[in-house]
Amino acid sequence: MKSFARFFAALAILLFASFAVHAQAHDGHLPESDGVIKKIDAAKGKVSIAHGEITNLKMPPMTMSFTAKDPAMLKGFKEGDKVRFRAAEVKGNLTVVSIEAAK
Repeated sequence: MKSFARFFAALAILLFASFAVHAQAHDGHLPESDGVIKKIDAAKGKVSIAHGEITNLKMPPMTMSFTAKDPAMLKGFKEGDKVRFRAAEVKGNLTVVSIEAAK
């Protein structure tokens, strides 16, 4: 019985790790969207962006708030900055998974 439990635990760990790697690899395949930062709430890890269409979320142009995948990614940005970003639905939250200054 112990060997079955160990096997099951090892299988669960491998399965979780493969999902985590897949999710990270997938971020780079999301389409980029253009936007302008309207508000940053660093304490809550949130950013409001006036953006163009986000095709993978079937979202038309609008202004809305997103959770940052990592709040540290918002450092160095301020209101009015033009950005290119990738967004996805992560655990039911609309999330910015990558962001950079627009060129």
